[in-house]
Amino acid sequence: MKHQDHDEHDENVHRHDAEQAGHDGEHTAQARGGTGRQPDHGGHGGDGGDHGEDHRGHSVSHVGHEEMFRRRFWVSLLLSIPVLVFSSAVQDFLGYSIPAFPGSEWITPVFSVIVFAYGGIPFLEMAVPELRNRKPGMMTLISLAISVALVYSLATLFLPGQTSFFWELVTLIDIMLLGHWIEMRSVRQASGALDELAKLMPDTAERVLPDGGTEKVSVTELQEGDLLLVRPGASVPADGEVEQGESEVNEAMITGESKPVLKEPGSQVIGGTINGDGSLRVRVTATGEDTALAGIMRLVEEAQQSKSDTQILADRAAGWLFFIALGVAVVTAIAWIVAVGFDVDVIARVATVLVIACPHALGLAVPLVVAITTSLAAGNGVLVRDRLQLEEAREVDTVIFDKTGTLTEGRFGVVGIATADGLPEEQALALTAAIEGDSEHTIARGIRRAAEEKELVLPKISDFEAIKGRGVRASRDGQILHVGGPRLLEMLELDTPEPLVSFRETAQSKGQSVIYLVQEEQVVAAFALADVIRPESQEVVDRLHDMGIEVAMLTGDSEAVAKAVADELGIDQYFAEVLPEHKDRKVQQLQDEGKRVVMVGDGVNDAPALTRADVGIAIGSGTDVAIESAGIILVRSDPMDVVNVVELSQASYRKMVQNLWWAAGYNIIALPLAAGVLAPLGILLSPAVGALLMSLSTVIVAINAQLLRRVELTG
Repeated sequence: MKHQDHDEHDENVHRHDAEQAGHDGEHTAQARGGTGRQPDHGGHGGDGGDHGEDHRGHSVSHVGHEEMFRRRFWVSLLLSIPVLVFSSAVQDFLGYSIPAFPGSEWITPVFSVIVFAYGGIPFLEMAVPELRNRKPGMMTLISLAISVALVYSLATLFLPGQTSFFWELVTLIDIMLLGHWIEMRSVRQASGALDELAKLMPDTAERVLPDGGTEKVSVTELQEGDLLLVRPGASVPADGEVEQGESEVNEAMITGESKPVLKEPGSQVIGGTINGDGSLRVRVTATGEDTALAGIMRLVEEAQQSKSDTQILADRAAGWLFFIALGVAVVTAIAWIVAVGFDVDVIARVATVLVIACPHALGLAVPLVVAITTSLAAGNGVLVRDRLQLEEAREVDTVIFDKTGTLTEGRFGVVGIATADGLPEEQALALTAAIEGDSEHTIARGIRRAAEEKELVLPKISDFEAIKGRGVRASRDGQILHVGGPRLLEMLELDTPEPLVSFRETAQSKGQSVIYLVQEEQVVAAFALADVIRPESQEVVDRLHDMGIEVAMLTGDSEAVAKAVADELGIDQYFAEVLPEHKDRKVQQLQDEGKRVVMVGDGVNDAPALTRADVGIAIGSGTDVAIESAGIILVRSDPMDVVNVVELSQASYRKMVQNLWWAAGYNIIALPLAAGVLAPLGILLSPAVGALLMSLSTVIVAINAQLLRRVELTG
């Protein structure tokens, strides 16, 4: 059989199947990134499959592994029935006998050899790369156990007075195949994120022709600049910008945001999302490997492949366990030979020790948690590029937020209104928004947005005129109206009425901008505008405080603005008037104080600070997933996901520790039992029971890891 070169294979091959959970994503990402269907790799699906194939090559599909173990289990189980039925030990135990007939004595050994050749050979093949890399592990232990059992049993056919080991051999192989099948199923379910993402991208698209008609084309044919028709209920075939139409698009599968997002001309759409009831014409901006979906799949795959400190510890422990098991097996053999002589019991003890010590659960303990964690995170809009940073997030004691665009919305909004002469606030806002209707100034947009949020009906305005550096002028029903700041009042030589003076002073002390509405040479209203604090920011700060984590804020804004935001949110420490290139110094300052720091920023201006921090979290957008400076990326621009990161880190680590303790504790107890320390009390474990316990241990680890899915994340 052909085996690929494993020289670069730097991990214990006993983790081949769990590792495949992450590695399978590569061919999926390539297929989907290239906008084609995932290819069907046969791998172990065929009986002649190369079980020792290098799993980093991705030539063996994980589904193939599962199918191979499933099929071989059922076939081996059927072939084991004659072995069990004709075994003298089983007949004596169950109290029945089968009349002998010519050749009946060969049924048990012949069928046992067939079971070994069909169900046992895959374990030997997968042990080859372990031995080649001088890293013996689980497959080597299994191979030793079944090989010793087979060789001894065949030898008994020619040694008078010796009892064979055939029925134990076939049941051992059956249980090992069953355990591996169950493990494969668990890993596949855990690492289904990439497969589910791959299914999002449609195979075909409807391209708009120059004459206005449409044609159906393969998604692989799309090019940047193509105009697509996305019908109601259809998947968006590629990243693009809406040129015509209006519809709500479901982006939950990409961003984790359950509420559909309104898309209109100028809006960005993400390939793989689902269009709502409207029809959209979309200009393609990215295809294939450049799409957001392909980027997300690459990040999920990288996270599943990356190693954490806990994984490294588990790998080492699994490696040590092989030599411990081998040592215990040798000691066991010597002790039993001295005690009872060399017979079938010695082989039974040695085989049981080798089987029960297989570091299956230990090898699965961390990779399965990794697969579930990354898929759970991706489903909630959290993309993990660096597993180590996610693991470290549980130990942080300080979170630094960049203010603009993170704790705030990064746009001006009305944060306060004051009026004079009994003018209703909503009427003043509607009138001001109408006057600013044609202005593109950021303050004007903030005024209009506030009116839209309150669903105000705007009065009709005429004679709009911009006054450079001062404000705007308009008229309504013959009345002259002005909107502007302090320089407008200077130009008009107007004084601020007393009710508005204190409002202005309070707003200015917070670093807020104040503009005025002037009606017939009278200042009738004042509006305070500032970068609007996100509604969820207060809850984020409160939740972090409840977790014992301090909150700090970095901003290039003035001291007054920084202090106002910090005071409103209850932030413990803030740094104002910080240049982007100096933000990393503030992170270093907190680290020098002995703090473990998370930096949360936009991933562009904050790149040095994100790199400097113990954990860098970039708040991106649905189409910005390749931020190199951060270990964790939040697809949604929602600071609450920072809390999710910490909670997920803590939950993930708890599951890893629980699994490692179970796997290690199981071996501490099971190895002495397998060796026969309780034999004087009549307690002996057969190899089949040992295999059952080993498989049960693996299943328990898999189930415990699956419970991670029950973690409820905020948002």
